[in-house]
Amino acid sequence: MPTKLLLLAIFMAVSPMLYAQNVKEYKKEQYVMAQDTLPYRILFPKNFDKEKKYPLVLFLHGSGERGQDNELQLTHGADLFLDKEVREKYPAIVVFPQCKSELSWNNAIVSRAYEQNVFDFPSEVEPNGQLALVEGMLKDLQQDYNIDKQRIYIGGLSMGGMGTFEMLHRNPKTFAAAFPICGGANPKIAPKIKRTPIWIFHGKDDQIVPPIYSSRIEKALQYIGADVRINLYPNVKHDSWNNAFAEPELLPWLFSNLKME
Repeated sequence: MPTKLLLLAIFMAVSPMLYAQNVKEYKKEQYVMAQDTLPYRILFPKNFDKEKKYPLVLFLHGSGERGQDNELQLTHGADLFLDKEVREKYPAIVVFPQCKSELSWNNAIVSRAYEQNVFDFPSEVEPNGQLALVEGMLKDLQQDYNIDKQRIYIGGLSMGGMGTFEMLHRNPKTFAAAFPICGGANPKIAPKIKRTPIWIFHGKDDQIVPPIYSSRIEKALQYIGADVRINLYPNVKHDSWNNAFAEPELLPWLFSNLKME
């Protein structure tokens, strides 16, 4: 076997093992409320010091990572926060909860038309058991750890991008910044979430969650003078999270934000 092919084969064999070892740094935990359980993984900064205040990043996964194995939710995004340089430059507590199968981080009603999905997003806050668990987990973490309340951030992709908007709607005074990816929301909620800086990401060729749902909420937020920006990627389908995670300014922007009082 030529040397290049041999090295490639070794890399492909070793990389998954290295990734599996790295994601183990996300400790397995669970939050229990009223006989319901939310599995989550939590990553602490290197040389974690309980006396220091740390920002917290909450990330909501997509529908394909639902379950109760407390592992699948790390499929997308976990390695971004495991990067050595990122951990040194932005020491933070990072949390990946896992939504149960057949349930959701959002209350959108989904139908199918013209070979793409159609979403009907609620304009009012509605009950959502999974988000209630996430909210309880956040309160629990703030009691257990010295979290900087001015630097709690949220992001998510697809179902989790929609859940990001819903969490902002439910908790308009909690988050310092948000980065919803290939998600969407009802434009009518814009006044309720306008106090949080938001960076939206979406692929222009996404048919699973069409980009119109990100564009509409972005335009509604722009109209009322909110701090919002959007990246619409040409020739990108539903996997726009790859583009978002590769944005060199994403983390500098995220961690530069402080919650408005």
